[in-house]
Amino acid sequence: MAYLRSLSEATKHFVLEVRDGRFVVGRHPECNLVIDKPAISRYHATMSFDGKQWFITDLESRNHTFVNGDKLDPKAAARCLNDQDRVKFCEEEFVYLDGDPPRPGGAIQFVEDDPSSSSSTIMSKAGMPSGPGSTIFTATPEAKLNALLEITRSLGRALSLDEVLPQVLNGLFKVFVQADRGFIALRDESGALIPRWWRVWPQDSTETIRVSRTIVTKVMESKEGILSADVMMDEEFNKAQSIADFRIRSMMCAPLTDSEGKSMGVIQVDTVKQAKRFTQEDLEVLLAVASQAGIAIDNAQLHERAMRQQIVDRDLALAREVQIGFLPERPPEVAGYDFFHFYRPASQVGGDYFDYVRLPDGRIAVIVADVVGKGVAAALLMAKLSAEARFCVASGDDAGSAISMLNQRLCHMNLDRFVTAVLMLLNPGTHEVAIASAGHMPPVLRNKRGLVTPEGGDIAGLPLGIDVTTRYGQTVIRLAPGESLTTYTDGLNEAADEQGVLYGIPRLHRRLGAAEGSPSFLGKAIIQDVDGFVGDGEQSDDMCLVTFGRLA
Repeated sequence: MAYLRSLSEATKHFVLEVRDGRFVVGRHPECNLVIDKPAISRYHATMSFDGKQWFITDLESRNHTFVNGDKLDPKAAARCLNDQDRVKFCEEEFVYLDGDPPRPGGAIQFVEDDPSSSSSTIMSKAGMPSGPGSTIFTATPEAKLNALLEITRSLGRALSLDEVLPQVLNGLFKVFVQADRGFIALRDESGALIPRWWRVWPQDSTETIRVSRTIVTKVMESKEGILSADVMMDEEFNKAQSIADFRIRSMMCAPLTDSEGKSMGVIQVDTVKQAKRFTQEDLEVLLAVASQAGIAIDNAQLHERAMRQQIVDRDLALAREVQIGFLPERPPEVAGYDFFHFYRPASQVGGDYFDYVRLPDGRIAVIVADVVGKGVAAALLMAKLSAEARFCVASGDDAGSAISMLNQRLCHMNLDRFVTAVLMLLNPGTHEVAIASAGHMPPVLRNKRGLVTPEGGDIAGLPLGIDVTTRYGQTVIRLAPGESLTTYTDGLNEAADEQGVLYGIPRLHRRLGAAEGSPSFLGKAIIQDVDGFVGDGEQSDDMCLVTFGRLA
């Protein structure tokens, strides 16, 4: 048999058996070992058994897998694992153990019972047998009260799980002096039950606590505590082979529930000595402590999530500052022309992109693009797109060749996203605008009489990043005095009101045609109309709009 023993502080000494021939580690709930952290890939690594030895392979994870400090190459042969190898998934480190079940001091291990061994419910509160030899060791009422008060005061001050969990168990060992072992297990965000804190007596014991998953699962499902004064004599318990293996003589298990009454874990205490047995009164005390502990744990988890969210918010705020740095601060100043732009991400960072690039020959490149998706991933690609677009615009002979070059460079990056984009090259001297489009909505030409016409839709190619062989053409128009071009991303036309009705391209065209004034006035009129239409509806996508044209 093989095992992984955790070395992280939060789950230190947690032991998991590696079995079934193939063992997958990752963030996805279907993995055998779920590590629900952003740095872990959905399918991070896999372990396989050839009948004699276990091997490990990295599944092209973002942050890599290490064995004894060596980074695994996903394309290389699987790495053979040896006893005591250090295996690291990003920052989560484990020890690989080959052979008999490990017995590190204070370790804990969940064991699966045969489901058929527990066909009858074990949730009944078994009575304590009386007669010779049933001596009970317990704390005095005064000692119990003092210990309970200490637990209550401690939980009131605790703000983190690392404070709450040891205080609960330390207090319980003062209340139940007959206890030899105790543990608290909590569900993680994936739903897996993880041992988070435990205690054994004596404290230097090297015994591994083996826990019946059947028992703790039924306690969580029923939200009822269970007691067995003598496990070996209790027919509801002794059917489970693991109970006999654990050498438990008397045990109690109570559910932990959150503020909404949902089960989030268990507390269990037990003893391995026949003379030390728990009573019905002990179970009631444990349930009372579990009720307080559940509230404290729920509050601590909320506090920790709030602290993590603050860190995320700070990182996003910094990312937003960096992203804004890629966008132009102000429109270009060109004699006889007016420029207007608007940008509003759906979250703190977005995937829409626009830019102005002044070329050495006097032309002005106007670029508007939309990375599929939104949030951090789209924003990262947008940052890369910014540099690539500037290079291609400066290197291309015309709008079509520049967009073709940009497509080739994005395809060679092997991205899992594509980009729609439109490039307009304005020559202020001739008033000509060359337009090339890659799967984007066509720019809208408005003449001085208010007539609107989409331009360049007939030569639009595929979005960028799909087919490296795609070549893009261009169309050229000439702007007369009072005429303008308006380009936007789908966050505007797909903006929805509270009933889910979309703003739509026809309304955008009507508003653009009805408004009269400079390009800046036209752009502001569209944004005001979109905001008025949406009302209290939630923005679901990034919004970007660029309008420019000749002054009348």
